Order: sequence, then C-alpha cells, then structure tokens
Amino acid sequence: MTELKNDRLLRALLRQPVDVTPVWIMRQAGRYLPEYRAVRERAGDFKTLCTTPELACEVTLQPLRRFALDAAILFSDILTIPDAMGLGLYFTEGEGPQFKKPVRTAADVAALPVPDPESELKYVMDAVRLIRRELHGQVPLIGFAGSPWTLATYMVEGGGSKDFALVKSMMFDQPQLMHQLLDVLARAVAAYLNAQVAAGAQALMLFDTWGGVLTPRDYREFSLRYMERIIQGLTREHEGRRVPVILFTKNGGQWLETMADSGADTLGIDWTTDLGDARARVGQRVALQGNMDPSLLYASPERIRREVDTILASYGQGSGLVFNLGHGIHQHVNPDKVVVVVDAVHDLSRQYHQG
Repeated sequence: MTELKNDRLLRALLRQPVDVTPVWIMRQAGRYLPEYRAVRERAGDFKTLCTTPELACEVTLQPLRRFALDAAILFSDILTIPDAMGLGLYFTEGEGPQFKKPVRTAADVAALPVPDPESELKYVMDAVRLIRRELHGQVPLIGFAGSPWTLATYMVEGGGSKDFALVKSMMFDQPQLMHQLLDVLARAVAAYLNAQVAAGAQALMLFDTWGGVLTPRDYREFSLRYMERIIQGLTREHEGRRVPVILFTKNGGQWLETMADSGADTLGIDWTTDLGDARARVGQRVALQGNMDPSLLYASPERIRREVDTILASYGQGSGLVFNLGHGIHQHVNPDKVVVVVDAVHDLSRQYHQG
C-alpha cells in the first residue's frame, strides 16, 4: 500500500504528538456540496449511490478536493447491514430510510443471517478498496458502522422514529428477544468492520446515533455492552499500524467515564458537552473527537473562527483531540464556511502542539 503522507488523524486518535490538531467533518461528503448533488442526480437515487463503488468513491473524494481535511470517511449508510439481512431497505424522499420487512417477532429475529461482508456487502468493500487506491496515501480512510442498538431501532420501528415506541416496547417487555437481536447485530457489525479494515480502512467509527434516548441503566445493558463486544473482536493492527476505534454516542456526554472503559481509543462528543470538562473526566484514557455545534456554520466567518478558538482553548495543550462537528453538517451550509473551519483549526491549534 502507498505510504501515508498525512497521518495526523491516526496519531491524534492514539494521543500521539501532532504538529496541528487534525480535522474532518461528519457527513463531509453530502448534500451541502453541489458536486455531490450532481452525482446523486446522476445515480438516480440514494441507494444506487451507496451501492455503486465508483460513485461512492467519487463522493468520498469530493470534499478532499475542496478542503484541507485530515481524513476521508467512506461514503455509505449505516443501514447496509440490515439491508443485507434481507429487510428490504428503501428511501422515500423527505421521509428517510424505511424497511419493507421490519423485525417485530421472535421468528423475525431467528431468521436474521449474519451477512458475509465479501458477498452481500461486497459493494462496500469494493468501494473501500477503490477509495484507498484513489487516495494515493493523501490522508487516512475511516470506515464505519452503526451500533447494534441504533440499527435495531430502525429495524424494529421499520424506519426513523420520534418516540421509539416499538423498539422500547420490545426492550422492556421482551428483553431476551432484544438481546438476541443485538447479539446477531454485534456479530454482523464486527465482521463488517473487520472486512473494511482488510479492504483498507485505517480507522473505524461506531455511530451510536440513538444510544442517548436510553436511561443510564438501559444504555449500559442494551447499547454499550454490545459496542464493547464489537470493539473486543476488531482487528486492531493492520499494514504495520494500529487501527484506532472511535465510539460516538449522540447525547451520551453523561456516560463518558463508562464509555472510556469500552476499549475504544477515542470518544466522539456532541456540542452539549464541554470539551474541557470531557477531557478532565476521561483523563489520559482516551482521545476526544468533536464538538462544534453544526449550526455555527450558518454564522459569520469571524464568529466561526472565534468558536474554533474557544473549543481548542477548552481542550488545551497536547495531542488527543480530533476537531469535528458535534454531529453531521447541515445540508444548507455554504461550503465556504467549511474552509473557514478547517483553516482556523490548523492555524489556531499550532500553539497547543509546541514543545
């Protein structure tokens, strides 16, 4: 494989020294970019865009042509695994993802296979291989998957949800059935992520989008427990380097100490948690990733730069920070504002990495 020219991200995720704080942006390949919208239109629909390796590669690389980002992240969707399990994923404009065959009964759970990543999900692995080749070692490639709990919410609800009534009903009334579902998902996610590493992913991220809707007790039992199991089963060395793992639970700031014991190298945090407080709470156990409010990208360049300065100062001296938004970039953001963020992070962070 080509030698990596910029390894800031991998070093920061492992709390190793860097010259400046690395930065990438969740959903950096997406609808806010006109060139993405053009490829999406050419694809005809979102699912075709995800399942065509050449198109997924193209939109993965697009933000790197515009911005001095320190990482690429695979363009895909967290619901590829449930789709490969035969649930019939489809997307309706304005309504988000939905499944033709939601998982509601013991028979439904028993019928779920663990997909073979190099057959049912080969299009993802082909995209990873193609992206790695086309990156030419410019920056590392992040692979990812949804957490078992987050995948389960979509599978049981049949799509997105505001109150999570069906999935929480299963969790409360049929906890053993929920554990069976989460177990098969944990095995599927671990296999999927390991296949991404084998195909060329150099860091991994677990997106626990809906862990924050649980009580502390239920979070530990039904979300964190399965993410810990996945992390324990991951390939952590490849191509002569450690493969760092980022764990991100949206609205999970109250559980950072527990999450820091998960085995992950880095915790993603959203904007509802102060970065300096988070660093004090986790100490030297893990690196941190975050955590600018995505809506700040609607503000003036001067205000954005001040916010970057504040976040960097809150974290303070030393490595162990990857600058990011606290969640995905909004679709109506002007791409020029991303330039402001990236340049500000690189300019203003240098002082925290001297000596």
